[in-house]
Amino acid sequence: MTIPFDRSFNAPYGELQRLSPTVSRLLAHNPGPFTFRGTGVYIVEAGDTSREVAVIDPGPLVPEHLDALRHALRDKHVTHILITHTHSDHSPAAQQLKEWTGAKTYGFGPHGSGMGDDAKAEEAGDLNFVPDVAVRDGDVIAGGDFALECLHTPGHTSNHMCYALRGEKALFTGDHVMGWSTTVVAPPDGDMALYVASLRKLLARHDRILYPTHGGPIRDSKPFLKAYLQHRLEREAQIVVCLREGGTTIPDIVARLYADVDPRLHPAASRTVLAHLLQLQAEGRVRREADCWTPAG
Repeated sequence: MTIPFDRSFNAPYGELQRLSPTVSRLLAHNPGPFTFRGTGVYIVEAGDTSREVAVIDPGPLVPEHLDALRHALRDKHVTHILITHTHSDHSPAAQQLKEWTGAKTYGFGPHGSGMGDDAKAEEAGDLNFVPDVAVRDGDVIAGGDFALECLHTPGHTSNHMCYALRGEKALFTGDHVMGWSTTVVAPPDGDMALYVASLRKLLARHDRILYPTHGGPIRDSKPFLKAYLQHRLEREAQIVVCLREGGTTIPDIVARLYADVDPRLHPAASRTVLAHLLQLQAEGRVRREADCWTPAG
């Protein structure tokens, strides 16, 4: 099933872009094979005269971006700093923003906190971030005239949170759902079974629009989410076919299934294939011996 990506999104760097009466976006200048055109920092306004705003995913520690962020917020009263998850292109600027504004930070927890005490964090994790306020699924963060509902969506990372802006039926999806590409699920912090369950959780909702951190707004959310989920199920089936036809290692599978993908993304594809295989192993559908995987039974 084809995912209806719109890769035409091309907002200017460092300029505040109005997306709705209460939502604006600032694009950080950190384009790349994993970030598309860059990290989108969302600013949610109260809609009254208080100028209170919440900032979602302040972004990376890029000097040019920090200058643009400070300028964009110069006449606003930042009251909340929300983090979807702790990857290095999302949360590091939170500390700088907190020092400028005195606002508290909100998130599920430190990197890997959703895995328990034995969490092992990958290199891409922001290991310095610890939220001032730890939020859980169903919590509501209120400020001024806005209310943001917290939805725990583990899978991409164990501490991933989406935030729903109730008044606009809008959902800020972080990297759980992206507007330009499918999402990398990289063990040990990433978990494919949890990721698929979190996709189904969003499908059961009725959000009018999705705001991903990478890529443009997704205005027809239901068909998009269905295609996103179907892609993961189809990829799982393709991996099983590869195993049955003699491809026993992850490099074998990646070479076959990702032949038309930018080679720079192959290491990330390998991690996602591993996540699928670990799920299949937990379900008793495949076996592993060292680096070789085979169908079970």
